[in-house]
This record gives sequence, C-alpha cells and structure tokens, in this order.
Amino acid sequence: MTGRLLNDPETRIRVATEALEPRLVAIRRDIHAHPELAFEEVRTAGIVAAELARMGIVHRTGIGRTGVVGVIEGSRPGPTLAIRADMDALPIHEQTGLDFASTVDGKMHACGHDIHTTTLLGAAEVLKGLAPQFAGRVVLVFQPAEEALGGAAAMVADGVLEGVDMALGFHNYPTMPVGRFGYCRGSTLAAADRFDLVVHGQSGHAAHPEDAIDPIVAAAAFVGSAQTVVSREIDPLLPAVVTIGMLHGGTAPNIIPESVELRGTVRTLHHVSRDTAERALKRLAQGLEAMHRVRCELNYRRGVPPLVNSDRVLDPAIAAVRAQFGEAVDEGRPSMGAEDFAEFAERVPAFQLRIGSGAPGRDDHLHNAGYQPDERCIGLGVQALSRIALEILS
Repeated sequence: MTGRLLNDPETRIRVATEALEPRLVAIRRDIHAHPELAFEEVRTAGIVAAELARMGIVHRTGIGRTGVVGVIEGSRPGPTLAIRADMDALPIHEQTGLDFASTVDGKMHACGHDIHTTTLLGAAEVLKGLAPQFAGRVVLVFQPAEEALGGAAAMVADGVLEGVDMALGFHNYPTMPVGRFGYCRGSTLAAADRFDLVVHGQSGHAAHPEDAIDPIVAAAAFVGSAQTVVSREIDPLLPAVVTIGMLHGGTAPNIIPESVELRGTVRTLHHVSRDTAERALKRLAQGLEAMHRVRCELNYRRGVPPLVNSDRVLDPAIAAVRAQFGEAVDEGRPSMGAEDFAEFAERVPAFQLRIGSGAPGRDDHLHNAGYQPDERCIGLGVQALSRIALEILS
C-alpha cells in the first residue's frame, strides 16, 4: 500500500487531505467566528502565518498591508505557480444561529473567504509533502481586501507577482452542489467601474420654473439615456450593465434644488465594451449641459478589469481535477460580478476554479446573512488545488 501511495497521486492527495480535514474545519470555524473587514485581517493573517511556520514553509507578512505570502520550493528548477486565497469578511450581521457564528456584530464571512483561507492552508500542507515530486515553486498568496476590490492591487504593488509565471484562483459556489467543480473559458467575471455625476442647476420656486434651472429634469434625462449605452452603443454579444444606484437631490417638494448627485456602476466583460461605455457616459454628461443649461461634474473611476481565464492554465487545471475526481466538472457561464483576482490575470496567465459548496437541502447565496456553505468543500478544494499544482509543475 505504501508503494501505491507514493506512485498514485490521486490516492496520496486524498489520504493526506482526509487526515487534515478535522484540523482544517476547526481553523475555518475559528476564522468564521472572528471576521475581519478589508485591510483589518490582522488576526486572520496571524493564524495563517502561524500555520505556515508550523509546516516549515518560508513566508512573509505585511504584503499588501495585511497579506501573507508563503513559498514551497520543488526539487528541481521549473515555473512558478501562484495560488491565491482571499481572507476578508463582509459588513453583514450574521443570522445563521451556528455554534461558531460571528462574535463581531455587523461582520460576517458571508462570501466564504474563511473557507478559501483554510482551503489554501490545507493545500499548502499537502503540497509541502509533495514538493520532492514537482519542479519549480508554489507561491501561496493569502490576500486581504477582496471585497473592497483593492487587496490584489496592493499585493501586486508590493511585488507578489515578481517571478510568477501563472496564477490559480478559486471560489466556492453555493449554487453548485458540493462535490462538483466548474469553469468558464475566456471572460468569466466583469470589470467593475464607478462614476459620480453632480448636476448643478439653479434653485428656485416650483411655481416658477422659468426662473430656475432644474437639475432633477437633467438628471432624469441622464438616467434614461444611460441605458441606451448598453442597448444602442455596445455590441449585444458583449455583455454590459449600467446601473444608477444612488440619486440624491432636493429638500422639499416645492423647491427646485441647486444640484443633484447620481452614483452608478458599469460592468463589462470585454475591454472594448468598457472603453465604449466610458466614452458614452462622458459624452452624455457633456450633452446635458447644452440640452438643459446645467453644469455637470463627472468623476469616472476604473476599478478591477474583467477576469479573463487563460486556456494555458485552465486546460491543465481541469484535466487535473478530472484526474482526481472523474467527471465532476461542469462548464459554466460568465457572471457580471467582479473579483480582484482579475488584477493577477491581467499580468500573468491565470484561471479561477469554481468549487461547489451547496449543502443538500439548502438554497444558499453569497453575501447573505444566512449563508452556510457545506464544509466538505474545504477538503475537496484542497485535493483539487494540490492535484492542479502537482500536474502543472510535473
């Protein structure tokens, strides 16, 4: 049996993971009970660093403010694969009633980053044992502030991708049953840009609009026109969403206000659509000035780029998952959600794996106060990440 374990990666990875699972579940529950928001992950980073030290893995802390990076060297020269997990929680008050529910009011791991952190710790321990079998190195990236879409950029600025040839990300999916895995080719998650528009008019009495310049009418025209950016200016085969989420103005029903403020988001899966949407919204804001006699201040801010999966990493990764689990892999659709792992994928070939976390009999969703992923996804994720790294670096 020992000889078989040494020569059979499926068995060796599975057996090693099964031995770790009780400890991993305990770590996950500890992290879950003590959630920390973006760039506050001091306690979580301390747990990660302590675990890496226990495993004998060389690591650095304070990367991207509160991030942790570990390195596992293979037995011979080869490429460098970065595997990334996010650590931050959300400003949501937990309502699960679990024994290990959040002990911090208004904070919760409602996106499963506690699952992600623990999964990568498990993969680190398995890969440490497999290091003599692979070439190159594995860089373990424990990232802060994904929910703020700023942690990846902070780690990149601190040099986390220096010498990295490819990157692997992963995310739990409660809409997929535990035991299933998923992928999407090409553009898989959207760019997330934001804009603020202040429309300046001239206040006056509602009974005498001729003596005023109404910014509400102009703002309403902008809201309607903004939707034509998607319907009439962007290729319908290239998805895009423009949403106005805030519109503030006025103090009384009989007063035309001095100004109105709008805030919105633009989500696109492709760079060409992103450029088109930005140009169009800027043009519409300029047009308001001529049409409605108002003055406009538009602040358009680009956020994370679209997450584009590279076949160079996706193909061997999916082959490795199938080698470990058989036909437990499904091709999925893109999402207009955003993820700052895109900052890594913008710089090196990368792929984000979807790991099913849906518990039988439940209908959970991310960013929900009652979110309860099936903890079996931790061990399954450990196996998947370990097998992918082993196959890519063999």
